[in-house]
Amino acid sequence: MNHRIVVTGLGLVTPIGAGRERVWEGLLAGRCGFSTVESFDTSRHPAHVGAEIKGFQPEPYVRKQDPAKLGRASRLAVAAARMAMEDAGLDPDALDPDRAGVAMGTTSGEPLEVERFDDLLLAGGEGEIGPELATVYPCHTIASHVAREMGTAGPNAMIPTACAAGNYAVAWAYDAIRAGRADLMLAGGADAFSRITYTGFSRLGAIAPDVCRPFDRNRKGMIPGEGAGVLVLERLDRALARGARIYAEVAGYGLSCDAHHMTASHPEGDGPARAMERALADAGLRPEDVSYVSAHGTGTPTNDKLETLAVCRVFGPSPRVPISSVKSMIGHTMGAASAIEAAVCSLAIHTGRIPPTANFLEPDPECALDCVPNEARELAVEVAMNNAYAFGGNNASVLFRRCEAVA
Repeated sequence: MNHRIVVTGLGLVTPIGAGRERVWEGLLAGRCGFSTVESFDTSRHPAHVGAEIKGFQPEPYVRKQDPAKLGRASRLAVAAARMAMEDAGLDPDALDPDRAGVAMGTTSGEPLEVERFDDLLLAGGEGEIGPELATVYPCHTIASHVAREMGTAGPNAMIPTACAAGNYAVAWAYDAIRAGRADLMLAGGADAFSRITYTGFSRLGAIAPDVCRPFDRNRKGMIPGEGAGVLVLERLDRALARGARIYAEVAGYGLSCDAHHMTASHPEGDGPARAMERALADAGLRPEDVSYVSAHGTGTPTNDKLETLAVCRVFGPSPRVPISSVKSMIGHTMGAASAIEAAVCSLAIHTGRIPPTANFLEPDPECALDCVPNEARELAVEVAMNNAYAFGGNNASVLFRRCEAVA
């Protein structure tokens, strides 16, 4: 049916705050959400900094389920979904449930439940382990909990493609509406701060000792974080009929899997470049049409170098397109990352402002990009590209553009 699909609602829960307005204000101001990890002991790790969400209370958002029976990632996801629905001016109880669905992405699902299980085993408390593990831990429960809370009964999917999962979910939801399987989709990603995840990145030597500084010559790694981002996607004709605010139109997407290495991209940036090229082809756009690129931008020496190679392959050897990384402020929120960054792209188009790459001190000749260092930039963004690259070689690029119907 090839419907045009637009973004009409944004819900965000991040280490620098919750809600569209607060998060966007913080990102434009270069506010960082890094601090010493409080949720578990990091004394045996070389790094001790994380991007945790402090003081989050699920009760205002989780209204139809018992928050105590949901994992933390599900609570964050439900909160972001409810914010997105409210931002879109939609009443969940007024939806046609069969024409509304959910697509979510994650890296670890509900790892805190496995940690609790392990702690009980180590403490000899096997008898305290109940059947709730089977209903809370599996990652598909995140999408299920969002659907139950929002009352949707249409397409429902959980896509666990790690750090690219949010983009995959947006692409899946876009296809579901375009194919006529739904009129409206909640699309995004969620992950909780986890000692399992933290330990893994620590053993890889990938965690920065202080802050995340993408594309900087002296970058030392990423900062693990947590969060949730959800976008309301709906058919353009439906959005116009109800007088909805339209942030942006989803123009197209591209996926690739280079399967080169468990953790590293292809040494020439082949997989990420193919994802960008496929997104442009899907949208019928050229590289010069892109006004802004939201980078994967983890701040690790390897990622930023390979991402630069991929960008240069697509946009030319001296790319002039502005490219920034919000992970410099909110850390790497895992499966939520590219969902939050999809919201960033939508807001950049809607507001004409680009968030900076924070903590940037010294240019790196191997990352010769316009990374919008340290200060937000005013720019009329017509097309924004959102890039996400994950372990296993999963790459996803999604393109957003200004909606001509409301230009």
